[in-house]
Order: sequence, then structure tokens, then C-alpha cells
Amino acid sequence: MRRDRNDAPSILCDAAIKFRTMGSRFPVSRFPHFRFPFPLSRFPILATPAVPNKRLGVMGTFVWDTIYGRDPFGTPVSEWGGITYSLSGLDAALPDGWEIVPIIKVGRDLAGRANEYLRELRRLARDAALVEVPYPNNRVELRYLTNERRAERLTGGVPGWSWLGLKPLLTNLDALYINFISGFELDLETAQLLRQHFAGPIYCDLHMLVMAVQPSGLRALQPLPNVAEWCHCFDVMQVNEDEVTAMAPDPMGLAATALANGMRCLAVTLGSRGVVYFAAPDFHRLTLPRRAPMLGQAAGPVRTALIPAEQSGAALDPTGCGDVWGATYFSRLLAGDSLEVAMRAAHHAAVRNLSHRGATGLSRHLRGELILR
Repeated sequence: MRRDRNDAPSILCDAAIKFRTMGSRFPVSRFPHFRFPFPLSRFPILATPAVPNKRLGVMGTFVWDTIYGRDPFGTPVSEWGGITYSLSGLDAALPDGWEIVPIIKVGRDLAGRANEYLRELRRLARDAALVEVPYPNNRVELRYLTNERRAERLTGGVPGWSWLGLKPLLTNLDALYINFISGFELDLETAQLLRQHFAGPIYCDLHMLVMAVQPSGLRALQPLPNVAEWCHCFDVMQVNEDEVTAMAPDPMGLAATALANGMRCLAVTLGSRGVVYFAAPDFHRLTLPRRAPMLGQAAGPVRTALIPAEQSGAALDPTGCGDVWGATYFSRLLAGDSLEVAMRAAHHAAVRNLSHRGATGLSRHLRGELILR
């Protein structure tokens, strides 16, 4: 359709609306002297700046799993594992106004499949991109001994992050979720630099940080050195009972070390029994921007409680329950929920995860949507 010059305001309005809806992708700072040739008050949509989404950085590792024993009478199953369960949980539970920014390396052999998985996520940031590296991607052989215990054997493996490579990716992030899926995502020095330079809250799922890789590729528990220094790097930490034994004689001992070094809350997951948490006296919910804690002895008693798990039926697939739990818990903390409310929401998501096989389509399942396969 042809427009004459009398339609110039309309044309400019259409273009400006397009730029406005592009949000942070339009480099307004590059055009500081641009002015519209008509009052913005005539077009209210232009007068109100778009509110940018808050951005959650997600660190972890894509893993291609081969699972034995999930179904005692079935054949081995190969599918995505690792950080995909956390991403699904975050995609389902993050509040409106938040988006996911993956800070994840992927091996060249599985980069195409990893990008296909990312396209399932509704809350993925528009500028999200995986970092493809010229190494074989992590692959893990899982053998279930019970629904809550398993053996893992690792082959392949992408390298972790150096501070030089990580620092530029932290720009414009409001919070960080870190899941040590491989155990090699960050070393202590890089984690300390991250804490020093990043002002937002940092969540840590300890996961494989306490697991050595034997020559056969089998993962085995090992003591974690420098526990206090690691605890100082994170605001909220998630560990299971086995992981506690690699860090301290008991959960209370680990909680004392963690809270004395600035951590705000330690959550110890207990499988079907639920979770016990240890929180600083003044910590009831997250605040944005993050409030720097006081180091040393907190004023008042440590708050602790057991939050029992939801009852569930038969487990179709226990893989990834801890990852979904942590992702949901942190999502609800970012939404402003109190600790116990966020943990109950995480329990509910973990129970839903039990009734879904694999990570493909998991975020839709966690939202309660009908999935046709």
C-alpha cells in the first residue's frame, strides 16, 4: 500500500513500535541525538519504555545418558540428561519477567541436538547461544541400583570455564544458577572471582563436584578440600546426604561452616524423606539486588526444619528429580517466595518429574500441559 507524506507520523510510529518491542536488542545508545518529529504523548505505546526481562544465567553441562535398570524388564534407553532437567524445571517454574541465559559449553558431536532441545524452552532469552567446543560431549552410562541410588560412568567431556572466558558472559545477568553436572564447570579460583565480581544471588547444586573420575570412567565420592572457601562463593547451596559426607562429619557441621562463611541457606535433600534446611537467622527469602551477608558468627540461632516430601505413586523415572527440585526451588525464591513455600513447590515438581520419562517435553509436563507423543 502506498502512503503519502501526510502519513509520515504513522510510518514513524510503526517503525518505532517495532524498535520498542525489540527491547534491549535495539542499540538506542548508538543514536543519542535521535528525536521523533512529533510528541510521543500522541502515541502512548511509545511514551512508556518496555521493561526488560530479568536474566538468569544457567551453568552446567549437557550429558547424553544411556540408562540401565530404569525399567527392570526394558532395554537401555539413550536420551538427554545433565543440565536439561534443570533447564526444564526453570522453564516451568520461573516467574513472569524472567528469562534463561545458558552459559554452557557443548561438544561439537552433539551441538545440533542440544540446540534442538533448547528450542523447546519458552523462557529462553532471544540472544541465548551455546558455546560449541571441538571436544566429544559428555556421555554417561547410568545403572540404577534402586530408585534413589545409581552408579555412573563418564566418557568424553567438555572443558570447564576460565575466568577470562566467563567474565564477558556475566554482563546484564541478575542471578546465577550453577549445577556441577560434570564437576569441572568451575574450579575454586574461578568460583572465587565469580563471587567477587558478580553482585546477584548465586545458587549452587554441588552434584558432581565431590565425585572423582576413576580410570574406568566410574564416578566415586571423594573428600572436597577447601570447603569453607567453596561455601563463601554461593548464597544458597543444595547437597544430598552422600555429598555432605565428602564435606563434613554431619549436616550440622557443614551448616556451621557454610553460614559462617556467608552462605544464606543450605538445603540437604533426603530423597523420599524430603529436605532439611539450615538458614541464617535473618534469611527468610531472597532479595534483589543481593544483600551482602556479614561474615562470622550470625546474630541469633540458625533456623532449621525438615520439610517432608510429597507422597508419590510408583516412580516411572527417578532421573533428574534432584535437578528439577533445585531448579524449582531457586525459581520460586526468585519469585519472592519464602524458603518453606519454595521448598514445597520444589517437592511438588520433583514428584511430577517421577511420572515423566526423560527431559524431552518435561517443562510442559511440569506445567501440567497435555503432551501427545
